[in-house]
Amino acid sequence: MKSKYRNPVRALESTPLALVRQGSRVKILAIHAGRELQARLAAMGLVPGTEITVISNQSSGPSVVAVKESRIVLGRGMSTKIEVG
Repeated sequence: MKSKYRNPVRALESTPLALVRQGSRVKILAIHAGRELQARLAAMGLVPGTEITVISNQSSGPSVVAVKESRIVLGRGMSTKIEVG
């Protein structure tokens, strides 16, 4: 089976934000969304290369992340589109 990632090793090192444990510090690798959502996330400081800390992330419901000095609440749909590592 051919991997959808150019570098299969990178695919093993990344995961959607929705699956990251509370208390983890991760870096945003990519955002797999349309232009509108990418612009919305960029306005909140969530762009590839940004380090974030997961404050709260339950199996259902929103995720809470810390970006610099701010805390941001992301819906489950948004957090599944953010690839972190």
